[in-house]
Amino acid sequence: MGVGHGLVFYSLMLLCHTQAISLWKGDKSEGCAEKCGNVSIPYPFGMGKPGCFTNYWFEVNCKKTVDGRKKPFIKRLDLEILSFVSQQSVLVNNPVLYFNCGKNKKDYSNVTGAFTAVLADSPFSLSNMSNYFGSVGCGNLATILSNHVPIDGCLQPAGCNKGCYTQDILPNFTSLSVTMTDPFPSAKESNRCSSAFIFDYSLLDSDGAIPTTIGIETTHVPAMLEWGPDIKCNVGDCQEPGAKSNRNHCKRSCRNAQIEWPFGIEPHCYKNEWFKVSCNKTDHKGEKAFISINNTQLELLNTSFSVGQVIVNNPITYSSCHHENGIRFSVNLKRSPFFFSHTTNFFASVGCGSLATFYGDQFEPIGGCLQHTYSIDGTLNYNGCYISIPPGLTSYAANLTAGYFSKCNSNKSCSSAFMINRKKWNDVRDYDQISGMTQVPVALQFATPKIGFCELLNDSNASCSSDRKYCWTNLDSNHLCVCTYEGSNPFYDDSGSYQYLTDVCRGYVYDTTRNACKPKEISNNDSAILIGCTTSIGTVLLLLATWCLYKVLKRRENIKRKQRYFKKNGGLLLQQQLSINEGKIEKLRFFTSKELEKATDHYNENRILGQGGQGTVYKGMLADGGIVAIKKSNMVKDKKKPSLDEKHVEQWVNEVVILSQIDHRNVVKLLGCCLETQFPLLVYEFIPNGTLFEMIHDQSEEFPLTWDMRLRIAIEVANALSYLHSAASLPIYHRDIKTKNILLDDKYRAKVSDFGISRSIALEETHLTTRVQGTFGYLDPEYFRSNQFTEKSDVYSFGVVLIELLTGQKPVSSTQPEEGVRSLIPFFLLSMKKSSLFNILDPRVIKDGPRQKIIAVAKLAKRCLNLDGKKRPTMKQVAMELEWIRASEQDNYVQEISDVDQDSEDDQTEPWVITSCSPTT
Repeated sequence: MGVGHGLVFYSLMLLCHTQAISLWKGDKSEGCAEKCGNVSIPYPFGMGKPGCFTNYWFEVNCKKTVDGRKKPFIKRLDLEILSFVSQQSVLVNNPVLYFNCGKNKKDYSNVTGAFTAVLADSPFSLSNMSNYFGSVGCGNLATILSNHVPIDGCLQPAGCNKGCYTQDILPNFTSLSVTMTDPFPSAKESNRCSSAFIFDYSLLDSDGAIPTTIGIETTHVPAMLEWGPDIKCNVGDCQEPGAKSNRNHCKRSCRNAQIEWPFGIEPHCYKNEWFKVSCNKTDHKGEKAFISINNTQLELLNTSFSVGQVIVNNPITYSSCHHENGIRFSVNLKRSPFFFSHTTNFFASVGCGSLATFYGDQFEPIGGCLQHTYSIDGTLNYNGCYISIPPGLTSYAANLTAGYFSKCNSNKSCSSAFMINRKKWNDVRDYDQISGMTQVPVALQFATPKIGFCELLNDSNASCSSDRKYCWTNLDSNHLCVCTYEGSNPFYDDSGSYQYLTDVCRGYVYDTTRNACKPKEISNNDSAILIGCTTSIGTVLLLLATWCLYKVLKRRENIKRKQRYFKKNGGLLLQQQLSINEGKIEKLRFFTSKELEKATDHYNENRILGQGGQGTVYKGMLADGGIVAIKKSNMVKDKKKPSLDEKHVEQWVNEVVILSQIDHRNVVKLLGCCLETQFPLLVYEFIPNGTLFEMIHDQSEEFPLTWDMRLRIAIEVANALSYLHSAASLPIYHRDIKTKNILLDDKYRAKVSDFGISRSIALEETHLTTRVQGTFGYLDPEYFRSNQFTEKSDVYSFGVVLIELLTGQKPVSSTQPEEGVRSLIPFFLLSMKKSSLFNILDPRVIKDGPRQKIIAVAKLAKRCLNLDGKKRPTMKQVAMELEWIRASEQDNYVQEISDVDQDSEDDQTEPWVITSCSPTT
């Protein structure tokens, strides 16, 4: 994408974002406090009057703590706010659960699943992305439960007051249920104090452990709460179902019971048959309201649209007060829009020391409790027990079994078990009162309010309340959606109590003229901005999709192109050769083309180290800082496109295979290769001091090439060639020995390189070629005549290198002093024949070298140049003789070495002059 397009896109997105921020801020009333202590309170949270916060769950209470500082708390949850991390997350101080910690701390040791920070009825949940579960204690096993089923846990380390943690927390986690067990009950620290908590993972120290600041005395730890994004109700214009005239005159009470929509008595006054109310006259107390659920008549006590509940009289499930025995079942709410509210109901039992047990929809155990009894002044007192119920329950069963207490009054020995509304519990827990009851109030849930912002979309399936103050959709156990008067607070009435506990539908207002909800009008400016943003975003998305498609296609083409290059560059042949030589070849690293492009600065000409017959060598730096030499093969131009011919592919693969087999300190080490480019690449160790050719012919006065250095380099090259010929797994002929292919490392040690035309040969074989390859001036004349390359051909080339070291002259030159002589070899042989060797030697050699050793090396070179290859010494013999020459301190011994086979050599070393050939490098 161009710069111009990028600026347009950025400007449009900034404009849209600014508009969105203004709408977001507009939801908050003016005059609201925005800070408590050092913490800023952003919307949807707020303090003060209604309208400063989106709903009562987001109301903040600014408290003054014991240390005199003001701190913000989420009012409904009583959790201290530490900071606001994002628009949908807040960091709070979460309480810690304690086990076996004595009287000073609330103990959850005997509780089947202890809870902290219960968020089930709120819009908040404990973030599973930012929070971990932790525990501190003395070797206990802390286990998280979900619906009484273990999810995960951790084992506290040995030694007290040490922590453990686990990362696995379920999404939408709203409460912490924990059990603490001692896996080693006989241990010394058994039953010591332990704690469990949810904490923000950023508290972990640098070693990834719970910090020592969180100990057994810690009462609160920071944890991350989050809430969901906007809730979309899919609602259109608010339209009343049925005849409007009938809805306005619906009867909304039956004696003391208030009948709110969606319930109703007359036709067209209720949503469907599930919400139909019968107002029947009774014999004694006048009218009573009833609803029918699965053929069971339940007395309706009250309704509340705002919280999605209806209060009914529910039969006591089990009672032994009326001579009933066996398990008893509740009313069945399955396949209805109702379920038992777990937020306002609980299971309870009243009696004398009996055990009450409760079962769920599939008769699975939910829990139980033991009735409490105690004696004061010899008089027995009876008290009830209760437990929480799971969410979404549609039926249950209860049972009672005799308890441990044997002194119960026989007249008061009956017990009962039932579900009851929390608000009514204090009214009926008296034993004498409950023993005569057959029904207790229970809250049935038909909808669950969701906290957040609703958007009413275009849809005709919507309804309004009788007073036209709010509308809704999806009237079931999912959610409600409400819109109210412009500027009014939907959560409070004039008296300050809660009225509508549901969501404000953003974008809809109450029309006082039509007495109905309607979409908020959009101004011309807003329309222009909306159209501009929509068009711009659509264009950007189209461009982005096009760009992504282009990238996918380009990536696919790159993969195919690399596959073609792999095949063209001899990848299949290389794989075949590597598999044949498996076990003999050191593992190679395969570099990517991007790595080598970056290493050579996209093959910058300034990085070129040298160029030879088989390719160009670049200096490169890898990502890990390693310096390497990267050899890029030469291309052969074709009429259509450049490509590698079969000759170059074969040479390149051959060099890889040969170098992979070689492990010698005087041979350049191959690190790896790359087959992803148009031309194959080899990666060698970097040899910093150039070639021997440069050292000989471009000598510097500051660092001259001394006799000792020349002799040492000759020995090192001879040892390398001896290794190739006789010590390698298969004999290897280099076939292009010359000073340009001898590199010098940081200590000026010789390294033989460039194996592009080398061949590995089976024992007792020679290599017959169809074309002569090599560098003129170094070529064996016997190989030139017969096309048959042997190990003695490398010996001949090494002899030329020895002459070059002695004389400091190039093997082929057009400026030789004697007319008709084009090559250094006949010039050298002629000087040896005329005993004028010292006339052609390098002045530095004459100055530094012992005379007899110089003559010995010259005669060894002469033997290497014998026209009869069979008369030449082997490279092993050459290396040994050079070592003897360097080690010898007696001129006589050197003289003996230099005189070996002198007479026979003179007959075989006549000058070989080829004037028709031009020198090559």
